[in-house]
Amino acid sequence: MTKERKPGFKLGVTGGIGSGKTSVCRVFDVLRVPVFSADREAREIMENDNRIVRSLNAIAGKDLYIAGNLDRTELATIIFNDNSLLEKVNLLVHPAVIDQFRKWVLVQTASYVIMEAAILFESGASKFVDRVATVVAPVEERVERVIQRNKLSREQVMERMKNQMDDESRIKLSDYIINNSENDMIIPAILKIHEDILTFINTQF
Repeated sequence: MTKERKPGFKLGVTGGIGSGKTSVCRVFDVLRVPVFSADREAREIMENDNRIVRSLNAIAGKDLYIAGNLDRTELATIIFNDNSLLEKVNLLVHPAVIDQFRKWVLVQTASYVIMEAAILFESGASKFVDRVATVVAPVEERVERVIQRNKLSREQVMERMKNQMDDESRIKLSDYIINNSENDMIIPAILKIHEDILTFINTQF
């Protein structure tokens, strides 16, 4: 039966910076649901794909790889202050990430798989999944998480948040919502989603 439904059901997991998408996906991983991290794949592509490297330097108008690897801080400074450059980078990187996702899906054997992506809707990647779960958390908690994790200033975090879709817009486009504040328990919510998807899949065959 698994072979018949390949490439199978795909769940998108998204949420703003600091919402806790990775923590949610770790739980899915424990449930043996394969997770494709679009953000991690994008980082790999920007480091190792020579065509992408050359194009990023052209967009930035400077060498972003002087130290031998991508200067992410410099890239972020450039693109988050210029929406046209941000759009150019997205149009360059996202199709390559989607291509890798589609290849990855074909070799999976689980009942369903997950694409984890911070900008699932903005990048158009939502078209390649069947349902979407959005992870939400209070803004202040998100800001503190990112400051501690990425060693950014509050102003830098807020700037990045401004360049992402707001929670209300994501929620309207999503099938599931996972609240991930300090007062919420994410495991019961994830288990409910997991069971709902498995039930749906089982009714199709």
